[in-house]
Amino acid sequence: MRQVAALALLACTVSGWGQTKSDWERQDEERNWKEIEVALPRAPRPEDRLPFFGGSSQDMRFFVDRPSISTGADGVVRFSLIAVSPEGAENISVEGVRCKSGEYKTYAIGRADGTWSRRDGTWRAGRQRWQQALRVEFFCPQGVPITTAAEGVDALRRGGHPNKGHTSRD
Repeated sequence: MRQVAALALLACTVSGWGQTKSDWERQDEERNWKEIEVALPRAPRPEDRLPFFGGSSQDMRFFVDRPSISTGADGVVRFSLIAVSPEGAENISVEGVRCKSGEYKTYAIGRADGTWSRRDGTWRAGRQRWQQALRVEFFCPQGVPITTAAEGVDALRRGGHPNKGHTSRD
């Protein structure tokens, strides 16, 4: 039995399992981070809207366009956001959330004719309630990006990711 325990300990040590990254490793990853090229999705359709709660102090309603959800090798979850005012006015945009840093970027704004007006946005802190809700509750559980679009769709349909609220992983 001791041999089995010793082998298990050795395997964990050799594989690095359970080890956290050093500050230097994390800073090096950040310095070398590169964003992938982004292709804009098609314009959202009403039947593909997935609602989510974007904050109790707002009268706005928020939706994510189901087919637009994607996750990139760069750790960014991208999606089309639809914000609807109490009067019915809609703002549509293509957004990205960088799970590791909690930053957001707007890639494009929707036009009335269903086309996009590209933005050369910069990464900014996500301070709006809807941004935090999408990051923490749906797209970046434990600070880690969802691995598939289906995982994001499932989280939105459930009203939250099953792993939300846990400690972040390195």
